Amino acid sequence: MKRNNLSVVNKIVQCSPALKQPKRGLCSSLHQTHMCAAAVDWGGLPHHVVLQIFQYLPLIDRARASSVCRRWNEVFHIPDLWRKFEFELNQSATSYFKSTHPDLIQQIIKKHAAHLQYVSFKVDSSTESAEAACDILSQLVNCSIQTLGLISTAKPSFMNVSKTHFVSALTVVFVNSKSLSSIKIEDTPVDDPSLKILVANNSDTLKLLKMSSCPHVSSDGILCVADHCQGLRELALNYYILSDELLLALSRETHVNLEHLRIDVVSENPGHIEFHSIKKHSWDALIKHSPGVNIVMYFFLYEEEFDTFFKEETPVTHLYFGRSVSKAILGRIGLNCPRLIELVVCANGLQPLDKELTCIAEHCKNLSALGLSECEVSCSAFVEFVRLCGRRLTQLSVMEEVLVPDGKYSPDEVHTEVSKYLGRVWSPDVMPVW
Repeated sequence: MKRNNLSVVNKIVQCSPALKQPKRGLCSSLHQTHMCAAAVDWGGLPHHVVLQIFQYLPLIDRARASSVCRRWNEVFHIPDLWRKFEFELNQSATSYFKSTHPDLIQQIIKKHAAHLQYVSFKVDSSTESAEAACDILSQLVNCSIQTLGLISTAKPSFMNVSKTHFVSALTVVFVNSKSLSSIKIEDTPVDDPSLKILVANNSDTLKLLKMSSCPHVSSDGILCVADHCQGLRELALNYYILSDELLLALSRETHVNLEHLRIDVVSENPGHIEFHSIKKHSWDALIKHSPGVNIVMYFFLYEEEFDTFFKEETPVTHLYFGRSVSKAILGRIGLNCPRLIELVVCANGLQPLDKELTCIAEHCKNLSALGLSECEVSCSAFVEFVRLCGRRLTQLSVMEEVLVPDGKYSPDEVHTEVSKYLGRVWSPDVMPVW
């Protein structure tokens, strides 16, 4: 450690011509280095250099450094240093990350609230941390926040907060900012009335809205956002509030081209939910208006709940199946998802997916990424799939146990054939043994 410190000091000394001295013996050199280190005026570093150093420091270390000298304390209060900030709120007994000290929070609110532009709140699984986040939000009355993110590191603790308390705190930011462009409020009790307040004050600036798993928001609430926020480019929501009316609203001539639409399809009560269908003409209208849009769908359903989906052409580009999906549904995907770019199947069962993968390779001409786990594919069918896709498969992640030996290839031989068609070395993924 001492040698490293001397090396750093030597570099500083070498950069300053006034401090250069002719070389002497080892003892003389060490003495000179210590003398030069003492001569360096750390408090005299330019503001922009100290500012850049401070930006890499955790808040508590930044606060300590600000007490070194008056110049560093001045840098500590430069507005540029406070434009981006993450409040970390937790209960020390149950969380792994270090919480922002309450005294520092109050200092930030008192002196730097007006400078905050890119703000996020990281909370743990405790209700207390989510309530603390709401308390801070309710004090941000003199702010011009552009980006707001509410992040639960474990279970969604914001859902345990009183809905009235949460909405009241959130609308303080909605009303006072008037320049919000990006909002991530997933797994929260946000509701339709608070979205109307958001729209009334930020409709000209809002470009990104992520609000999956918000049970108090209805299709009317999200439709209000789409109707008034013509600059919205990215949207994430649950399937239950997706509607034909919403897609048509996003497809109007006055609306900018949508770039990213993420849809979470989640079964809250297995076997008790009948999912509605979206008409083909609604999808067609969206693609005509925004031909480059990425439509990402995450499925967390049971096999018997998929009946509604993929019966007609669906312009999805990225598909992720978090639970078991049937052969029949994968067959529909091959026939009705021509825009598909990425497919991830986490589980299927013990029925080989040979025909389904071949169909997908033949019809999904844009497919460039595939992930397979806890399912079965014969080695021959897998090699044929890769042959059909060729070098456009830039990402191929397949667990070793997925590949079933047949009369033509063994798992050990597959990697040679697959590597040939991909034009690069490839091998299946192996489950680590801990």
